[in-house]
Amino acid sequence: MEIDLEKERKEILNAFKGLLRSCKNRSKEDTKKIRRAFDVALDAHKDMRRKSGEPYIYHPIAVARICTEEIGLGATALICALLHDTVEDTHITLDDVEDLFGAKVRLIIDGLTKIPEVFDQNASIQAENFRKMILTISDDIRVVLIKLADRLHNMRTLDSMVFDKQQKIAAETKFLYAPLAHRLGLYSIKSELEDLSLRYTEPEIYSQIESNLKSTKDVRNRFIRRFITPIKEALTAQGYNFEIKARTKSISSIHRKMISKEIPFEEVYDLFAIRIIVESEPHMEKADCWRLYSIVTDFYQPSPDRLRDWISTPRANGYESLHTTVMSPSGKWVEVQIRSKRMDEIAEKGLAAHYKYKESNSNESKFDRWITEIRDLMESPNGNALDFVDEFKLNLFAEEIYVFTPKGELRVLPVNSTILDFAYDIHTDIGDRCIGAKVNNRLVPLSHQLNSGDQLEIITSSKQRPNEDWLRFVTTARAKQKIKSSLNDERKIIAQDGKEILERKFKQHNIRFNSENIAALERFYAQSTATELYFKIAKGKIDLTRLREIENDNGMLQMEKKAPIIPKKKVSSLTSIDQKKDTIIIGDDFKNIDYRMSKCCNPIPGDKVFGFITINEGIKVHRSNCPNAEHLQSKMAYRCIKARWKGEQYTERIASIRLRGFDSVGLVNKLTEIVSNQLNVNMKSISFETEDGIFEGKLKVLVYDTKHLKELMTKFEIVEGVQRVERWDDSLDDEEETIS
Repeated sequence: MEIDLEKERKEILNAFKGLLRSCKNRSKEDTKKIRRAFDVALDAHKDMRRKSGEPYIYHPIAVARICTEEIGLGATALICALLHDTVEDTHITLDDVEDLFGAKVRLIIDGLTKIPEVFDQNASIQAENFRKMILTISDDIRVVLIKLADRLHNMRTLDSMVFDKQQKIAAETKFLYAPLAHRLGLYSIKSELEDLSLRYTEPEIYSQIESNLKSTKDVRNRFIRRFITPIKEALTAQGYNFEIKARTKSISSIHRKMISKEIPFEEVYDLFAIRIIVESEPHMEKADCWRLYSIVTDFYQPSPDRLRDWISTPRANGYESLHTTVMSPSGKWVEVQIRSKRMDEIAEKGLAAHYKYKESNSNESKFDRWITEIRDLMESPNGNALDFVDEFKLNLFAEEIYVFTPKGELRVLPVNSTILDFAYDIHTDIGDRCIGAKVNNRLVPLSHQLNSGDQLEIITSSKQRPNEDWLRFVTTARAKQKIKSSLNDERKIIAQDGKEILERKFKQHNIRFNSENIAALERFYAQSTATELYFKIAKGKIDLTRLREIENDNGMLQMEKKAPIIPKKKVSSLTSIDQKKDTIIIGDDFKNIDYRMSKCCNPIPGDKVFGFITINEGIKVHRSNCPNAEHLQSKMAYRCIKARWKGEQYTERIASIRLRGFDSVGLVNKLTEIVSNQLNVNMKSISFETEDGIFEGKLKVLVYDTKHLKELMTKFEIVEGVQRVERWDDSLDDEEETIS
């Protein structure tokens, strides 16, 4: 099809004009720079098109618009968003950017530019990229905010990508970027990222919930109108300047609730929340919100267990609001959120609004403290990227508890934090020397888990030192990083002793102590670094008498004639796999490499699947919606490989089913009769438990494909007493077995 370039050019200019209109409060100088950035980006990307076929320039324009409209960033961020892909994908260099737009724009663009793919192949490329992006937080937080805008637009346009790319990008988004948006206070972006991830990883579930929401919309709206009418009238009568909104729960949030509570859509009671936003002077905000709470509870009975006061104690990302759940006249629970206009802007725009109100808001230090924690994580910038992502993620979605120092100072920690987490939160030296604590005047050990409201006094000893056991019961990334850092320092001291032992041994055998011979010895003893070699020598774990097995040519070790000591676990048969091009056809031989179905999700023909290259057990095939899929595809995408079923005769495979309902005489017989007689299905195992008239049954059956399984489940659903039938993931195998 011929492209109308003139029409395209006009559409691009219109898109840019829309962007300019969205950037309010800009100076004439800002406008000039934005136009220049657009011209540079347009020229640099002029021959590029997206997978959808549209000109590439639409992407940076869309990212810039998200930055200004949905995050509330200013002109500098908008310029950087327009240029964010130029250095990576075009002839433009960082020096060019600095010459045209200055050092600050260069710094942000550098943070947004992916690092070259030249590092250790055992590290995930995306983990390295994510790590580099996070390392820029202390330089300029806008790097992360623009990156989130970039990811949001990519997710909104994911339709044009191939299926396996969609799966990997969606899994990675849910695993890393949605929690990051949450921590930065960008709740609407976090919800949309989660929804879009679910749309691609679980399309059927997403469509079903979306359809249910649409079909119940009218009933829901009528209920909301009746519910808010008396509140509206009372607030108006008392002279408040306010706004009331009804916010429907996101699809991903509804799905999470259905999974965690093990309930169907119809039983999710909090499908929406009522939000009351009041205009209030800064010194009156707290009092006004509590007065509004009083008015709401005059009409509706509140649940004492469901009151959340994030006004007196804001969350670590700056979120402030008063939440209560009240009973409506029709017997439904309704969540009501009460906040000032300032609080609402911070809740919607997150970090950008947080800094806008920084000077007038005494609670701003909580977010700044989180930024300080990120800087602490950066103290070992050359560490393993996957470890960094793990530790960083610890601080993202964690619920919080509030504890106090002996002098009454409030500290916010993640749920499940221990004495050690608190000690390291105060100071590294206090953590390193901590031997216990008094919690509410009672002596407790280091591993004691804290609860909200606890008051602590840390007890230290100058003789105490961190040990590896501490890593088992700390929760915060800060504590983990500090303990590892102390252990590494101690390891280096021990390694120095090993180095001296090796020097003496080399002298005895007339071997030169130089880098070539040390490297040869690392290969011979299969050690990853010289420090590791020295450490194991000091600990007596390396047999130096074997030195005589290596040929010594005038003081130099000759490795050619001596094979190294190979570790027992070795990935050798998998080196012939091209992860990007190869596809496992399940049912055919695959390059003489063993593959098998993963036990954690038991895939059967008809399931969407992918292969995961393990270290020592060949390839394991997982369902795309396996409980472990998000973890594998986001953190170890470089070990994932495409897979599909061979379209020929299927063999029987195990599938697990869970049933729930009301117990009755003969129920088990009815179910087993369906399995054995009606559908000729072979049963591997069956177990039933009953409590107070409610039963739960688990069956493992042999079926040919998903169609065969669905037919069986449909038969179960019509049995009297059975309330719910679902496929059950037997995730009893530990993670080590699943991903090794």
